[in-house]
Amino acid sequence: MDVVTAVVALAVVVALGGCSSDGSKDGASPSSSAGTGSGAGTPTSGPSGTATGPGTASPGQSAGQSPGTGTTAPAPQPAPSTSAPAPAPASPPASDATLVAVTRSGGIAGKNVTLIIKGDGSFLRLNARAETLDRDKLSAAALAKLRTALREADFPRLPRISQPDQPVPDAFTYSFRHDGYEVASDQTALPRPLEGVLSALPPFEAR
Repeated sequence: MDVVTAVVALAVVVALGGCSSDGSKDGASPSSSAGTGSGAGTPTSGPSGTATGPGTASPGQSAGQSPGTGTTAPAPQPAPSTSAPAPAPASPPASDATLVAVTRSGGIAGKNVTLIIKGDGSFLRLNARAETLDRDKLSAAALAKLRTALREADFPRLPRISQPDQPVPDAFTYSFRHDGYEVASDQTALPRPLEGVLSALPPFEAR
């Protein structure tokens, strides 16, 4: 029995001797190893062999370019100005513009005379047919007095027509034109502000 047992044990040892310690018959090492798969987080090679990871710019991509597009983001443009242009200064009135024109009509003789005074003080007298009778010029002091009287008369507040309840025979009638306003008044119903204008005018009759 001991001899048979020894022979069987020897045969088992010889049979096991042809196998590798890890169970392979040909002695080759296992083909798979841990960590050789392409798991997450493993960097991949780009076209030029440079490793690119998440969030890393690829070669040739500069700052300001959108990933994957290769185009540069446009720079912000300044907002257009909304400020209004400054208003142009007002032009001074021309010296040859009419300052005031006053027509007197009626009276005993029934004459019609118009005085036209310019901004520089020069004036002319016209007859009923608008023919020039003569020309002259106010002094600087007389022109200043007339301008003051016109300003104090306050033409926008004057009545357009002033006349008495009972007409007076042979009374004068006056028509004033100043600064775009025209007012008319009978001599006997003349508003007080217009009395100051009349007193500052040159005479209707040439001397």
